[in-house]
Amino acid sequence: MPSHLPAAAPVTRPVRTRRDLRQFVELPYELHRGDAAFVPPLRVECRRLLDRRRNPFFAYGEAELFLAHGGDGRVVGRIAAVHNPRHNDVHDARDGFFGQFECVDDPAVARALVEAAAAWLRPRGLTTMMGPVNFTTNDECGLLVHGFDLPPRVLMPYNPPYYPALLEAGGLTKAKDLLAFERDAGPCGERVVRICDVVERRNGLRVRSLDLSDFDAEVARVKRVYHRAWQDNWGFTPMTDAEFAALARRLRRIVDPSLGLLAESGGEPVAVVLALPDLNQALPVAQGRLTRFGLPFGAVRLARAVRRIDHARLVLAGVVEEFRGRGVEAVLFHRLQEAGVAGGYRGVELGWTLEDNEPVNRIIATLGGTHAKTYRIYRRSL
Repeated sequence: MPSHLPAAAPVTRPVRTRRDLRQFVELPYELHRGDAAFVPPLRVECRRLLDRRRNPFFAYGEAELFLAHGGDGRVVGRIAAVHNPRHNDVHDARDGFFGQFECVDDPAVARALVEAAAAWLRPRGLTTMMGPVNFTTNDECGLLVHGFDLPPRVLMPYNPPYYPALLEAGGLTKAKDLLAFERDAGPCGERVVRICDVVERRNGLRVRSLDLSDFDAEVARVKRVYHRAWQDNWGFTPMTDAEFAALARRLRRIVDPSLGLLAESGGEPVAVVLALPDLNQALPVAQGRLTRFGLPFGAVRLARAVRRIDHARLVLAGVVEEFRGRGVEAVLFHRLQEAGVAGGYRGVELGWTLEDNEPVNRIIATLGGTHAKTYRIYRRSL
């Protein structure tokens, strides 16, 4: 879709019909066609996220989807306004959110979309709007502001370089930056190995791979560490049991158990890291569809392409408070590097991490990670 200015002021309307929803889902494919860095997501996953019956977020939250139409009637933008009461309860806040932002390169369209979301949020007593967040901070979130030359890794968003200026034209300013680092899957060095061995002995750690044959119990262990380790992080809201279970079921299809590590002390889980094979390396062959004309052409192509995946993304890392500052983080990153090398992976993306999470960012830098991408959460007053 060309990004020229619409001939008339854009008109925003909520999604109401099946046709509206289809246009909402299809817009990014049209906007970013020909962009080498864009990885077409599977349409079935996009629809699942928006499905109020299948997405556990809608058991407690609400959202309104909007489309912007240009003067010729074409769809030129989209946005979701999101009310997450669990976030506000946890943080004693009155924050609203927006997400699912896609737009032609036109500040007028962007302003119309932002205003539509703001107008929906205000009557709910919310005083601030933040985003992009789709639909919680446990989902894809942030707007890419640095690293446009690299395709997104698995479960990370993508947008072209003109998007930050569009949101800023709508009155949004930076709230927080999220960082992603890249590292080759090489050894950490003898000194790091010796230090990690000492840390393991001193803390009585047992580091092991995830056991998918004991799936439900492993998920419970990971969830326990995740919620304890992340509870004080900026913007974090614990997942409900239904949300965590749904995410675990989705990830089980692509997880490599050797890239998921639990550290236990005295039989109790105290730290976890989980990296996923970068499915985004394979997804382009499917062009967003697993079937065509009722036949599984996309699924077959995807199954073949998955065999060539040679990168991973660290999606989860956490250490419970009592074990922080003891080098446990370095042990897990080191063990993950070992597993990556053994599994034939050539590199890993680490992140995202909060820009001001200095202890973790320092460890990543020490272990050879280089800053590759920055994603921004924006904010504006309502």
